Amino acid sequence: MSNLVKVGRAEDIAEENPRVLQGPGKSIALFRVGGDFFAIDDMCPHAGASLSGGPVEEGIVTCPWHYWRFRLKDGAWADNPKIKIGCYPVTVQNGDVFVDVSNPKHDAGAGKPACG
Repeated sequence: MSNLVKVGRAEDIAEENPRVLQGPGKSIALFRVGGDFFAIDDMCPHAGASLSGGPVEEGIVTCPWHYWRFRLKDGAWADNPKIKIGCYPVTVQNGDVFVDVSNPKHDAGAGKPACG
């Protein structure tokens, strides 16, 4: 069962300005990269920093406190992919962006992004 949260209009979400939304018991960061949308847990598991405040390069967000790096496509720590944070499916319907905050995903299979 999905729990879709409307984040806003696609054209209003800039690549350089991630959005933070509330999921069940946690904050979720929505990023726009190259026109695609990705949603991951907003809290770095290392020390609790907000990942939405970190820089994004080549599909990886870097924690602004201690530089842990997480892949937006699947929530995996870029330096040790066995460690993952939650990532959430994102859909665009009629120009509106929705994040399914039901259950975090970690693997969509066949190389498909789990978080987009």
